[in-house]
Amino acid sequence: MSTEIGSAEEGQRRTVSPAKWYRTPFYNATILGFCSLAAPGLWGAMNSLGAGGAQSPYLVNTANALTFCLMIVSCWFTSSIVRYIGIKGALVIGTIGFAPYSAGLYLNNRYGVDWLVILGAALCGISAGIFWAAEAAIAIAYPEPRNRGRMIAYWITWTCAGRILGGSISLGLNSEKNETGSVSYKVYLIFIALQCLGPFVALLLNRPSKVQRSDGVPVELDITGNPWQELRATTKSFLNKKFLLLIFWIGQGVYSEAVYYTYIALWFSVRGRALGSFLSGIVSIIGSNLLGVWLDQNQITLKLRARWAYIVIMATQGAWWIWLTINVTEFRRTAPAYDWADPGFGRAFGPFIFLVIGFQINYIFAFFLIGEISESPQETIRLAALLRGTESAWQAISYGLGAVPLFALVGSTYLNFALWAVSIVPAWLVVSKIGTKPKDSAVETKDESDLTK
Repeated sequence: MSTEIGSAEEGQRRTVSPAKWYRTPFYNATILGFCSLAAPGLWGAMNSLGAGGAQSPYLVNTANALTFCLMIVSCWFTSSIVRYIGIKGALVIGTIGFAPYSAGLYLNNRYGVDWLVILGAALCGISAGIFWAAEAAIAIAYPEPRNRGRMIAYWITWTCAGRILGGSISLGLNSEKNETGSVSYKVYLIFIALQCLGPFVALLLNRPSKVQRSDGVPVELDITGNPWQELRATTKSFLNKKFLLLIFWIGQGVYSEAVYYTYIALWFSVRGRALGSFLSGIVSIIGSNLLGVWLDQNQITLKLRARWAYIVIMATQGAWWIWLTINVTEFRRTAPAYDWADPGFGRAFGPFIFLVIGFQINYIFAFFLIGEISESPQETIRLAALLRGTESAWQAISYGLGAVPLFALVGSTYLNFALWAVSIVPAWLVVSKIGTKPKDSAVETKDESDLTK
């Protein structure tokens, strides 16, 4: 990435010496990973049960829409917040709001209480926007460029492990429930306890100045401007032509989350949903790490890595949308409730699993693109925040529309399919430029020389 070249040219490269294990990018990726497991990982585990494990998806979809609306605002202000409390402080603050969200689902599941679902969603939205922006900036900036793909995949593996953990717990507690309904309330108690650990683990993250990278380049994630300057700079970054071209592509990738979570909540038994929660983590880990390894194949030109990753992601994504469109069109008429013992379960369940993989690899490729279009450490923070804010805006729309019963049945699928189609060309205009400029070649040459050290 150009950031590293600029740092080297300004004489900021440090003498490479053996790094202390608790200062390495791998250590920090592990800490970041556990925070992601405890916070969005378990949030994802609950939602992969379908509507947070509730019997009906509509209240939870409303709450999630509120969460993502508030995340848009908190993401936009993240760089200003980093100015005062640093990137580590932002990560700590960002982990606090997830436990109240789970507590709201617990009360709703056990006692039918609705108000804490909405309040918990609001608290989660305020803190989660800060968390998402901070973790994205850390994941992009802390690792060496030649290892960035694998490190991001490793961090995402922890997030997916949260789904596996949550799914396995839920599967064990609900394995006999071959009918529709809500999952056991005991699931939430375990989730709440794990999420309360998040802020304490976040305190173990190194500040950027303490990180010891193997290439000797210091990590810079400091913001020095005042809040008004930061808001102006963030807005300017949003209006960057390359970022604007990615908006629909970002949307087609993240809109799908509400679609496939609503899909599994509507048409599957409790234990079928629990199986989906468990398997979603496993397939996400496989997909994430395969893409991470591909993006770090430094013997292949950056241009080819970027283009082939994009082509494969978009081609397979289109296939899954065709499959899901056929299914939901039929299910609207037949109203099935598939259990894993039923004929046709595989045909119905397949699109859910593949769209989970698609969501994850779109997610990782988005970090890759932000790392490539960023021109400075400060812009990395701003673009990471804008990426998460844009994701939140699309997810607020998707969960909001998913709260409308008729639209949730088929409309969301049709709309997401259309978003996929209209995003192909604008995103390609960005992807096709990666690796074609002299600075990209310089980065690759430097990365390859680092490998021989």
